[in-house]
Amino acid sequence: MSRTRAYAYMMAVAAVLAPLPVGGAWRASAGDAPARLPAAVHALYKVEFGGFSVGTFEFTANIAAGTYRLSGDAKLSALAGLFQWEGVTRSVGHVGARDPSPSGYAFEYRSGSTGGSIRMGFKKSAVTSVTALPVKSEPAPAVALKPQHLKGVLDPLSAVMALTRLPAGGDAVNPCNRRLSIFDGKQRFDLVLSYRRQTAVPETTPSGHSALAFVCAVRYVPIAGHPDDSGTRYMQRNTGIEVTLRPIPSAGVAIPYRIAIPTVAGSAVLTTERVQLVMPGQQQIAFIH
Repeated sequence: MSRTRAYAYMMAVAAVLAPLPVGGAWRASAGDAPARLPAAVHALYKVEFGGFSVGTFEFTANIAAGTYRLSGDAKLSALAGLFQWEGVTRSVGHVGARDPSPSGYAFEYRSGSTGGSIRMGFKKSAVTSVTALPVKSEPAPAVALKPQHLKGVLDPLSAVMALTRLPAGGDAVNPCNRRLSIFDGKQRFDLVLSYRRQTAVPETTPSGHSALAFVCAVRYVPIAGHPDDSGTRYMQRNTGIEVTLRPIPSAGVAIPYRIAIPTVAGSAVLTTERVQLVMPGQQQIAFIH
């Protein structure tokens, strides 16, 4: 796997496991609106690759009147500036009692003189439209995409909302052990999380919240649309992908503190620098690492 492609894998997985703790408090019964959600979120992560700092990953989120607007901005620079990559991701949809219901998704990227975009429309968790630019002639995928692959799925950012929700049970609840069904505009895949261990999260400024966090193993499971090549097989066999989730019961969320993605070209690591939650009553919860 080339270093450039390793960066692409890093951003693909990170887009799902990124810092967006806005899916909490989904504890209502089916059909009911969630009782509590953060009204706004701002999170900043540092990105390292092979032990070197290569950029930042920044998220903002706003929830109001049963709808959500999510955005993610990534800026990467490495190899003395020879490699530069910028990506902007947007997702909008409705907040449900169990999972988010996306209505639109857009991803744009640029690396040097090249760039591209993906746009998707959704209705009732089914993909209704996909536009990918530039149009490229690519090898036939290992498994061709079919209509059934585009039903019951989330876009990468909306999947984060499902990832970070806390089930009922309090601060001792294990936030791992879940499966996310995702379509990114080209590939249909699942991310399967399972409990690995517990750890303590360091803080430069004490927040007053428990430092207990859960390290979840993440398994990439390609379903359709993926290429049949060594890169896909490597990621499918990769047992080292981890996301560290820090439960914040008072906000009903589990914050992704750290994301680690080993690749053959080096390990990609995203680590929280700061996260700020604004609750509906304007109460603010801040974490600085």
